[in-house]
Amino acid sequence: MTIRSTTTRPGTSEPATTVRTATGSRGAVRTPVRRAALVLATAGAALVLAACGSSDGDGGSGHAGHGGTPSSTSAADTAGTHNAQDVAFAQGMIPHHQQAVEMARLAAGRAASAQVKDLATRIEKAQGPEITTMTGWLRTWGEDVPMAGMDHGDSGMSGNPGMTGMMDDKDMTALEKATGKDFDTKFLTMMVEHHRGAVEMATTEQDKGAYGPAKSLAGSVVSAQNAEIGEMRKLLGQS
Repeated sequence: MTIRSTTTRPGTSEPATTVRTATGSRGAVRTPVRRAALVLATAGAALVLAACGSSDGDGGSGHAGHGGTPSSTSAADTAGTHNAQDVAFAQGMIPHHQQAVEMARLAAGRAASAQVKDLATRIEKAQGPEITTMTGWLRTWGEDVPMAGMDHGDSGMSGNPGMTGMMDDKDMTALEKATGKDFDTKFLTMMVEHHRGAVEMATTEQDKGAYGPAKSLAGSVVSAQNAEIGEMRKLLGQS
């Protein structure tokens, strides 16, 4: 575009005409600048996206690694911290508890004393879950789990010299046939002996075991069953 302007020459009255041609240079400059900015912005966005993709990929694989390692390590630690005493404790206490639960279940239909029935119910509720817990340990360790319902005093039970307090067939038959006060007396007398055997086994586990949860359960057995021994002795009229 051509722009004409007329001015007066200094010192004269003659008009002077100045001709300027507008070439649109601003528009010509502005267009390349905008294009360069667009290219830079696009390249920057591509770099950001690439970085995000790389970060997400690394983060995902990192989490997967951390997710798998602790569980496998934890499992190895759990299996590796037990010793032979822990195994013996679980394998011995399971049938010991099973017999106590069996004795306790007889009380509902045979006992005369409400206190004896209440005690029997508490024994069953406490020892049943402990059997489940110890069974889980043995399976985790790849050890044999004592079968439920073994005959009283069979080789599976009497074969462990540390399992004191177990009733034999004769004792269990006598308890099953008793009723009323006779049952109460037999039940309390036998269970005191049974509890003492469990306390002895648990004390050995506390002293010689290595597996934390087993030693903790042994401590609970010692505390709870010593208290029940005192309770049963009072019911028997013993000091």
